Parts: sequence; structure tokens; C-alpha cells
Amino acid sequence: MIRKLYPADQVQNYLLIDVIAIVFLMYKIIITEGQLGLFVKLLFAGIVLISFYFCLWYRDWRLPAASLAGCTALMILAIYVDQWVLLYGFIFADLIGRARRKTYIGIGIIGITAMHFVFSWITAGSLAGIIKITIFPIMIVQIILPIVIFIKEKTKILQRKLDNANEQLILEEERHRIARDLHDTLGQTLTMIKLKSELTMRLIDKNSNRAKEEIEDILNTSRAALKQVRELVSDMQFISLEKELDQMKSFLYTAGIEMIDKKQETDPVLSNVAETMLALCIREAITNIIKHSGAKKCMINRFTRDEMYQIEVIDDGNGHIKEGKGNGIRSIKERMEMLQGEADIMANPANGTTIILKVPIQINGGKRGE
Repeated sequence: MIRKLYPADQVQNYLLIDVIAIVFLMYKIIITEGQLGLFVKLLFAGIVLISFYFCLWYRDWRLPAASLAGCTALMILAIYVDQWVLLYGFIFADLIGRARRKTYIGIGIIGITAMHFVFSWITAGSLAGIIKITIFPIMIVQIILPIVIFIKEKTKILQRKLDNANEQLILEEERHRIARDLHDTLGQTLTMIKLKSELTMRLIDKNSNRAKEEIEDILNTSRAALKQVRELVSDMQFISLEKELDQMKSFLYTAGIEMIDKKQETDPVLSNVAETMLALCIREAITNIIKHSGAKKCMINRFTRDEMYQIEVIDDGNGHIKEGKGNGIRSIKERMEMLQGEADIMANPANGTTIILKVPIQINGGKRGE
């Protein structure tokens, strides 16, 4: 119900603040003595609230129109109730900065400026008198605030576009990698099936027992090809890092390897692409440990350092790891490069293997409206 009355993307960051501000405004208007009657004061307060509501939901021409109406009502309340009401100009200044066009922002700033100058003219007797009034610094800040917020929002939008473009580029690179894997692995398997099928056709009449063996071999090779296809398809889907670690822990346990997972209290929020790439890298690393290391223990350390999210995969095995074809080390490095991160591999027969994955952390703040 609340999300229908108040923008859903702002509930967490701004709803409580706005409720407190509105309650305080209504309370002060009611208890403060002034030249206006209670009904009239509530009428203008209602105009402020309606104007605020329009500014909250709309970013087109209705935003500057509503802000002008709201500033006019605030000015009248400031004149006949108390000048502290002008502080509520910050609400409109904040929302004006989120308008879609610079023209709308300019109109809103003019409205805020006019509100203060007209108040000064009526209460101090001259427009120049505003400099002597204590609210003058408040006016300056309210005028600058929409410009600052506009620049900040534009920066966020550009950053989101850049992030989306990077994710698309990463996905495209991953598609190329999968295409290469299809050519290198599945293509080779299918070629083998083709050759064995041709051999079987020649053996059917000459050596039926040998033909049956070849057919059995073709069946097993076909199953392997189907497994390869499933693995490649799973690579293109989102993979949860936590679920992948749970699954790898189970695989290590089956292989007789103990897994110790150490993580910080709060992990950073990663994009789907980054989380999937990290999960695939861990899958490759642990697959290597199971197949080649002869390890008894595997430790996973997860932490943040120097604005980089890092995952260390450490085993106590024989350190026999090479960047050759088929062991996944090349894929690990390629995936980290796609994320503008790093992959460090250190192998030593005496100390086992350590693989360090590093990806940059992107911090997204709360948004007051799109």
C-alpha cells in the first residue's frame, strides 16, 4: 500500500525523513500564533503537501509548476506565521534537481529565489534587505542545491550506462570464449564421433564384434558431448557465488578434501556478471585441485582490500598447476581481465597452490527519484 502512495525506490532512504518533516510542519503551523486563521494556515500547508507530492512523482513540466505553487505557499506561511517555514524550501530544491530538463531546473531555481526576495521585500521593506536577514545563507544553499543534485544525478546515469556497457562487453567476451570452447572441445568430440561412425559402418559386415565395441564407444563419447553442452550452457546463466561454494564444498568432501571457507561479515554487492564470473573461476580452480593437486585441505578466504573484492583459493597439494590447455587457468585469467580485475596464480611443490581473484568494487548510493 505504501509503495502505491510513495515511490518504491525511495521508501528505504527518504520515507521516514519526509514523514518527520511533514508532521513537524503541520505541528508548528498549528501551534504558532499568526495573522492567519487555523483554516487558512492548514489550506496553505495543504498546498505545500500537494505540491510536494507532485514533485515527488513527476519529472516533467509538472515538477517546476508544482514547485512554484509550493514555494508561493511557503512564502505566505513565512510572512504570516514565521520565517522558519522557508527552511522547507530544501524539500523543493532537492526534487527540482531531479527534473528531466535544465529549463525545468532553471524555473524551479527562479521560484526559490523569488520566494526569498518577495519575503524580504514584504518583511524588510526592500529587496536588498535580504542580505541582513539570517535566512540569506539558506537561500544561497537552496539555489545551489538543485544544480549540485542535477550534476550528481547525471553522473549516476552516465555511470549506470557505462556499467551496462561494460557488462554487455563482458557477456560478449564470454560468448566468444564459449564459442572457442565449443570449437576446441565439443568440435573435437563430434569429429571423433563422425570418424568412429564411419569406421563402424565399414566394420558391420567384416567384424561385428569390433563394430559393437565401436558403437559402445560412440555412445560413451556422445554422453560426454552432451555433458559438455550442459556445462557450456550453464556457463551462460547466472551462478550464485554462495551456492557454487556450497556445491564445491560437497565435491571436495567427496574427493576427501576438507574445505575451510572464511569470509568477512558483510560482502559487497556484486553485479550478476561479476558474481557469475567469480563463481566460474572458483569452479575451475577447485576442479584443478580435485584433479591434479593431491591436496588434503582447501581454504577459501573472502575479503575486501584497497577497493577490491578478493577471493583466495589455497590448497596444500603438490603445486602441480600449469597454464596449459584443459586445466581452466587461462579461462580464469580471461574472466578476471573482463571484469577489469586480476588473477594471480602461485604454485610451489612445498606449499601447494594459491589462486587470488580480485575484482573492483562498485558502490551505488541511494537514489531519490529517476
